[in-house]
Amino acid sequence: MPPSNRLRGRPRGTTAQGGQTTIQSLDRALDVLDTLASSGGLALSELATQLDQSPSTLYRVLVTLEARDVVEIDPTAQTWHIGAAAFRLGSAFLRRMNVVERSRPVMRALMEETGETANLGVEKSGMVVFVSQVETPETIRAFFPPGTLSEMHASGIGKALLSRYSDRRLASYLRNHPLERFTENTITDEAALRAELGRIRDAGYSHDDEERTAGMRCIAAPVIDIHGEAVAGISVSGPTNRMSEGNIDEVSAKVCEAAHALSRSLGAPVA
Repeated sequence: MPPSNRLRGRPRGTTAQGGQTTIQSLDRALDVLDTLASSGGLALSELATQLDQSPSTLYRVLVTLEARDVVEIDPTAQTWHIGAAAFRLGSAFLRRMNVVERSRPVMRALMEETGETANLGVEKSGMVVFVSQVETPETIRAFFPPGTLSEMHASGIGKALLSRYSDRRLASYLRNHPLERFTENTITDEAALRAELGRIRDAGYSHDDEERTAGMRCIAAPVIDIHGEAVAGISVSGPTNRMSEGNIDEVSAKVCEAAHALSRSLGAPVA
């Protein structure tokens, strides 16, 4: 067997559960972590009682884990707690299940349902950075390759993200980013932009009506993470002859559904 095909996930002849394939000491250590994670801290005697193990055995496990910062002891209360290294290990899951990876099936479904190009963008230094796209097969279509930058005030995704800013953060943005005009529809007045962001908050989606590029429209909604923060925006973009004023309500409902689905996959408390 070629070396590249050996031992990819587990050796041949082993199974995923039970039997001789488990390591008893490692299994015991994971029981300790599970128990500490579900408590506010436990004394050694309490942990031994809950796991029905001898204190001396569990102490060796705890000291081993403590050496790697996976658990720590409160020297005053003499209770054991989850340590910083356990947080770092858990955070690896969040890094793997990032918004770009999670967005692909949602974006593809959105493109198929609307017939228009689906986009994902994030904020970077006061600009929208497009990080992913699923293109429509239509000949005339919007195209934002990954890495494309756009001013937030003239972008559907940008306005969706701005609508989630606190008053203080929005004021800072407006001080540092002049509202440049790109088309006759670009919002360049601060009061008008604030009013528009209020409407977006109420509606749950934004509408770029040829504000960046004449002949192109965009509908976007914010993507929320487990902390309730807007980490990205999802949108569909297309020419005005297909994305007409008459189908804005239908398309916006689909965009909002996609944003909610992606937010839920990130752990957001979205209904």
